[in-house]
Amino acid sequence: MPNVLILTEVQEAMRARYKAMLLERFPQLVVNVVGHHSQVDPYIADTDILLCFSPPMADHVVRDAKRLKWIQALGTGVDNIVDLPSLHPEVLVTNIRGIHGAPVSEATIAYMLSLARDMPRAVHAQDRRAWERWPAALLAGKTVGILGVGLIAEYLAPICRQLGMTVIGISSTPRRAAGFDRMVARSELVSVAPELDFLVVLVPMSAQTRHIVDESVFAAMKPSAFLVNVARGGVVDEAALIRALERGTIAGAVLDVFSQEPLPAESPLWTTRNLTIFSHLAGYSLGYEERAMPTIEANMRKFLAGDLRSMINIVRKPASWG
Repeated sequence: MPNVLILTEVQEAMRARYKAMLLERFPQLVVNVVGHHSQVDPYIADTDILLCFSPPMADHVVRDAKRLKWIQALGTGVDNIVDLPSLHPEVLVTNIRGIHGAPVSEATIAYMLSLARDMPRAVHAQDRRAWERWPAALLAGKTVGILGVGLIAEYLAPICRQLGMTVIGISSTPRRAAGFDRMVARSELVSVAPELDFLVVLVPMSAQTRHIVDESVFAAMKPSAFLVNVARGGVVDEAALIRALERGTIAGAVLDVFSQEPLPAESPLWTTRNLTIFSHLAGYSLGYEERAMPTIEANMRKFLAGDLRSMINIVRKPASWG
């Protein structure tokens, strides 16, 4: 029977939930669970199927998995999986799509409200037992640019509209979509930046999008504008963002994702002014395993039946498929 390894840094109870649900549906499987890539050694040589998120992955995992045939990413992003140097060309990679609209959109709205109302200031005031009052900015009447128009953006845009915001989509393939007032090409990011009160980053990580939000984008934004990154850390030039925040080029930012995760304690981002840090929490919500399981179950049934070509959400085909 196939050996499955679940590699994820989520809470132990959530890791156990994945295992329990898999064995409930497929009792013939051998399922092992680890919380960090440094713990895979006892299992990896015999692993046929790997379930993992991309941030905790490391090259030695796929290098030592000589029997590995399929990786089911537990999230949408597959950077740091498909680009691992030792990933064998015959390994199939699938992901989870379509379940992140609500959690990531709700987190994004929360982050924008936090920036507009300066909620970190309230927390710091409470720590000092200081009674302070200040006027809050409104989301209503503001313009938000959403960089990357996929399923999450299409869920988020109508919510922003309901809050009275003007919504501009910034896409590699501009098209009409519900909830957007206007759509522009990704190449127009710098030219549209001066219109934005909020820039929300949702674009996937790729060679084309690495550091797409850079010094030139920050220089074009309003001094009163805010950045929210809920995509991938490498999409934003973090060094350029630090400079923009320290100089007051933009008013503030929320980062939910980082070029290196976990964010090292020595990172200057921790102490950058007007920056709020969340530990990759936007899509991390109660019940995530239940929402992901239909995709995992469907693909597992196809895999066990030898019908790999009809598996869903294929993001990397074996080289032999052509």
